[in-house]
Amino acid sequence: MMETISTSAPAAQRVAGRARLFCGKSDGRTRLRRLYQDGSAKIRMPAVSADPLEAVLINTAGGLTGGDRLGWEVDVGAGASASITTQACEKIYRAASDRGEVRVRLTVGAGGRIAWLPQETIVFDRAAFARTLDVELAADAEALLLEATVFGRLAMGERTTHGGFHDRWRVRQGGAFVHAEDFRIGPDIAASLGRAAVAGGAAAMTTVLLVSPRAEAFLDPVRAIIGGEGDASAWSVKKSGKLLARLFAEDGYQLRKRLVPLVELLNGRAGLPKLWSL
Repeated sequence: MMETISTSAPAAQRVAGRARLFCGKSDGRTRLRRLYQDGSAKIRMPAVSADPLEAVLINTAGGLTGGDRLGWEVDVGAGASASITTQACEKIYRAASDRGEVRVRLTVGAGGRIAWLPQETIVFDRAAFARTLDVELAADAEALLLEATVFGRLAMGERTTHGGFHDRWRVRQGGAFVHAEDFRIGPDIAASLGRAAVAGGAAAMTTVLLVSPRAEAFLDPVRAIIGGEGDASAWSVKKSGKLLARLFAEDGYQLRKRLVPLVELLNGRAGLPKLWSL
């Protein structure tokens, strides 16, 4: 169960929201079974004629700052398929105190598939933010997971020099860990991004994880799309496999130019979310 996010939080809190979507296979296609929304977290579903079910996450507050809390939970039943994205880039503003938090929990049943494809998170100067992604997959379930982060909007003359950012992923398949990582940066974000071992001066980055028996077959075409700014690796994991890719770019636009063909490749016939564009 998702950890409860109280809507009566400290005085510093501007935003509190949580939403849960449960879908399952019925009459040959994936259909909505239950939907819960509270506070600023909303979910909308565009009309589609076939799988996967598409869902769009919306933070009606328009951004996050210190003390804000959002929680998203998606449960995909056996044999079902869902593609999840966001209405727009999530903006993380300067924090006067505390930090903003987003917690995501994804569960996929036997033979199911989920594509978690939110648009970029834009981190402003002096922001403080933590994001957690917890994924529970059945032994034969598949997942395509993506998180893209942009530190400042260079086209608008904005740079993120200081702040705090923490991204935590935990992915299990058949009850066993198949992926775990923690990325922390701050308080001197600009100095850290400038290091060759971190981002080499890039301000935009993405982590993409594919958990699927077909993961290794994508390795060469994924590397061709990534080019010299990033890399990818693939492993066998029990009866499944995983492909992990990292991409870097000088800004969000240059990053998305490579993300678009990458998602189109890895997401099969579902392709790119309708709300994505260059």
